[in-house]
Amino acid sequence: MKTNSNSYIHVLALLLLVSVAVGCSTTKTVPDNDALYTGATVKIEETEVPAKQRKALRNSLSGLTRPKPNSKVLGMPIKLWIYNMGSEKGIGGWLRRKFGEPPVLLSQLSLDRNVEVLNSYMENRGFFHVRVSGDTTVKNKKASATYGVVTGPEYQVRNITFPPDSGALGDAIRGTKERSLLKGDVPFNLDLIKGERTRIDVALKEQGFYYFNEDYLLIEADTTVGGNKVDLYLRVKPETAPEARNIYRINDVFIYSNYNLTTAATDTVLRHADKHAGYYVVDSGKIFKPQVFEQMMQFEPGDIYSRKDHNTTLRRLINLGTYKFVKNRFSPLIDSGRHMLNSYYYLTPLPKKSLRAELRGTSKTNNLTGSEITVGWRNRNAFRGAEQLMVNLFAGSEVQISGNFGRSNTFRVGGDVTLSIPRFVIPFLDVRGPGEFVPRTNITAGYELLNRSALYTLNSIRGNYGYTWRESIQKEHQLNPISINYVKPLNVTAEYANRMQQNPTLARIVEQQFILGSTYNYNYNQLANSTNRTGIFFNGLLDVAGNVMGLATGANWKTNDTATLFGTRFSQYLKTELDARYYRQIGLRSQWANRIILGFGYPYGNSQQMPFVKQFFAGGNNSLRGFRSRTVGPGTSTPANANNPRMFFLPDQSGDIKLEMNTEYRPKITNIVEGALFVDAGNIWLFNEDPNRPGAKFSGNFLKELAVDAGVGVRLDLTILLLRVDVAWPLKVPYAAKPPRQDMIINLAIGYPF
Repeated sequence: MKTNSNSYIHVLALLLLVSVAVGCSTTKTVPDNDALYTGATVKIEETEVPAKQRKALRNSLSGLTRPKPNSKVLGMPIKLWIYNMGSEKGIGGWLRRKFGEPPVLLSQLSLDRNVEVLNSYMENRGFFHVRVSGDTTVKNKKASATYGVVTGPEYQVRNITFPPDSGALGDAIRGTKERSLLKGDVPFNLDLIKGERTRIDVALKEQGFYYFNEDYLLIEADTTVGGNKVDLYLRVKPETAPEARNIYRINDVFIYSNYNLTTAATDTVLRHADKHAGYYVVDSGKIFKPQVFEQMMQFEPGDIYSRKDHNTTLRRLINLGTYKFVKNRFSPLIDSGRHMLNSYYYLTPLPKKSLRAELRGTSKTNNLTGSEITVGWRNRNAFRGAEQLMVNLFAGSEVQISGNFGRSNTFRVGGDVTLSIPRFVIPFLDVRGPGEFVPRTNITAGYELLNRSALYTLNSIRGNYGYTWRESIQKEHQLNPISINYVKPLNVTAEYANRMQQNPTLARIVEQQFILGSTYNYNYNQLANSTNRTGIFFNGLLDVAGNVMGLATGANWKTNDTATLFGTRFSQYLKTELDARYYRQIGLRSQWANRIILGFGYPYGNSQQMPFVKQFFAGGNNSLRGFRSRTVGPGTSTPANANNPRMFFLPDQSGDIKLEMNTEYRPKITNIVEGALFVDAGNIWLFNEDPNRPGAKFSGNFLKELAVDAGVGVRLDLTILLLRVDVAWPLKVPYAAKPPRQDMIINLAIGYPF
């Protein structure tokens, strides 16, 4: 695909014409004696507020004014233009309703109301002598508003006095003083005062004050102390209910583990209760073992009530994945002189067994795009311990778009069985996971048959025994002490065999592989469960294999002293991969995304190179987008078809070491359309020298050997999926003095590249 300067001139001319058309038509539907409202400007006047704070105040105040002017795309009110071009009925009416936006009028503006809102906001921020004024300007049927804000001095907190009254409640409130948000010399801020009440309420909930709430707290401000200072006085309202002043403890805990709304009367009969580990489990049908709830319940009889334990228990029960509804209530125990709570948990199970079918489109890093159907069966309580038994069968086909296997489609078929146990299963140890998430022990066995028509057929068997647990919504750990992967070729075509003779590195793709090792993965996502689009993502992997067997056999490939297990040579290596990303929101909706990947594989003992399925690759729609999938590297070695880039066949270039860096700006164009400007750089290398690939070994010149590309993209966000088209050009090719003359690379994919 080629472009020329005339195309760009035409596009620019079209944009200019659209701009003129929009500018001329924005007031077309504005009624007589009215004007198009174009927005408000806030000016901070006569103030000693620092420039940085003035800017923040100006932005905050501008966001409070109403109404909002018509929305714009690239500085143009496109929706208003569409509305003005439409009509009352027919297609024009449909265009108006679907894509248009009526003009925002000056008559919708209330200056007095906006002045009142701005004045109130400033007073809540400690500017008690603020003066706000407003005015409008009308020209050519367009109007704008201007607000002048004379801030006056900003008051600061001098002292905060906590309640002097005696008793358990007063003592508990004073005990939180060291963690107060209202320290001396902080600016007065109503939001901070509200936050202080909430903070105290949260602290009291952890100390057993179940019936207390923040509305019982009153913070009074004295602004007459002089020096633009404020003294704050914290009080407990006299009308506070007596029960809110008392500390409550847990009496009995009742768990209705098979609760049903339609049979609630019989489900709650306590004669069916079995006491286990201090809890009463009510389950007349014996659907669940009582042991299931030992790690779920954070309360024990006699414990002081804690909101944290309360919420952790509920979230653990929800995250168990077995229950459709989880309800809870506390009931005070009527007993002289004791403040106790009975706790009741009503758990409604999901259907025990389910069957689902899923048809989906796939897009992979090697540019393989296709479809896959999966049929899954699940048992949510396989052995009465809330264990989840899952069986999945899948089949799919893929074709490589803009790739290297143009005449070779890929077919996959296989399945896996997973047993997920909601606790740590560790021989001779009783380990309980922290936090609100349920730890899981996962046992998985899977099989896959992969056929690349006209090339080869592989079958693979894998198995894992490991654990998954979360510290929080942002931090997750996966540890597989036992990880097995066995790959064996079933068929290699004559064409592929001929290619292997020409290029011996192709043999690695179809070689028999036996991996017996362990893996650990740590994931941290600062953006998880957050509306903030600025944050860090990190994923770290440690993968070791063949170490025990290697030590036992003394294997060493350098002396040709290799060893086998069950008649198959096993792999021995140490691998780590670090994926770090930084996202930063720019403006209201645009984002800047950055990624760096560091991968290192150390083959030793029984292995000269890492097994092919564990090696690193570079190039493709989620990697270096200016290069076809898996064609970059290793090092400065020349690909087999470098002189004929259009040749359909090219081996997957693999390496033991990887460095990749990406940066991408993602401007929001409309609600569903997003653009992209990006630069990618990276390469892979071998740890040991390979005579078939000179220049592939890692050296001190690795920075000079990086491949570089740049490009643009468009993304269509359809909520249920994100479709992506990226166009990229290679700027630097490791094996060439200058980039070869070739067409740009077009990448079609689903989802963000990172």
